[in-house]
Amino acid sequence: MGSSGLMAIDLGCRGAVVGLSLLIAGVLLRDRGGSTVSRLSAALVVAAAASAICSAPGFPWPWQYWSLFLLALSCGGSVIFWLWARATFDDDFVLRPWHGVLWATIVGLQLFVSGWSVKWPASGQAIDRILPFVYLGFALLGAAQTLATWRPDLVARRLRLRPVVLIGVSTYIAANVFESLWPGPVASGSSVWSVANAFGLWVLLSLSAWSQFQAAGTQQASVVLPTRGDVPGDVRSIAPEDKPPAIDRDLLRRLEQMMTVERAYRREGLTIGSLSAELGVPEYRLRQLINEGLGHRNFNAFLNHYRIEEARTALADPEQKEVPVLTIAMDTGFQSVGPFNRAFRAATDLTPTEFRRLALAKNGSQPA
Repeated sequence: MGSSGLMAIDLGCRGAVVGLSLLIAGVLLRDRGGSTVSRLSAALVVAAAASAICSAPGFPWPWQYWSLFLLALSCGGSVIFWLWARATFDDDFVLRPWHGVLWATIVGLQLFVSGWSVKWPASGQAIDRILPFVYLGFALLGAAQTLATWRPDLVARRLRLRPVVLIGVSTYIAANVFESLWPGPVASGSSVWSVANAFGLWVLLSLSAWSQFQAAGTQQASVVLPTRGDVPGDVRSIAPEDKPPAIDRDLLRRLEQMMTVERAYRREGLTIGSLSAELGVPEYRLRQLINEGLGHRNFNAFLNHYRIEEARTALADPEQKEVPVLTIAMDTGFQSVGPFNRAFRAATDLTPTEFRRLALAKNGSQPA
């Protein structure tokens, strides 16, 4: 195939990427009260569109002032990808102001290299050598987040999404970083690498668009771009009437008995695999049961629910007022006081010590 044919394919794929990106971003942002994941997903696809434009053959170099805006959107994509992975796969993640400062810093360094490093060539060259490793680091952090929370995750859509992120998006970002570290010979037209880059990005965006519009057709959340607001109850309420939820009530009662009577949550090293083996059911069925039957999105959150309830009872018991908080935490199944304090505060908005003081004061004020 000649250079003109490669150029046509290259520009065609990039045009499709830009169109799909803007379409997906519009769908994600149509609800002004959308979740953090929705907003970060929209920012990520817009960054993908800017990257497709900035890396297109024939794009003006050196950078013109009008094109620096596109560069700013493009070079912050690795940071946005990391934040998106955090928000999508970590239910406790909260977007902080310092995340925005970090993004602005990376963008500012790239703009300095591309637009103003002529005045300070030594600094510009040093930063230019470092930035690809920074981008690669954020891509690896996003992949690490995908792996770190894989096992305890109970949401089926997120479980299907993880391999796509790990293999697809992470590989794409890493390949672009390595290409920037060892660039090939500069050509005036499209190269095979440029076409492959554009085609890979188009495939990823096509999967996202297909998932987004499939979700819109069924009024469910996207598989490829899920939102934090998805709750199992919503999914059950919109399921077709001829397809009731596959919740085994007998299995649910057995699980509740194991948690409330046998207090299995106290066991050290309890995993969803060992619990499913003890119940004699496949692991995927137990995941579905805890997620759709009890409403928990994470196995650790499921265990902590019972642990915190027992801890609340113990802390409010006047006969246990001399028992140290650490002892109560260890007795309920926590391995250290730090995770216990964080989980307890997330559930009650109080520290264990504050909760005990208020509960004992309330009990003391009540007549015998």
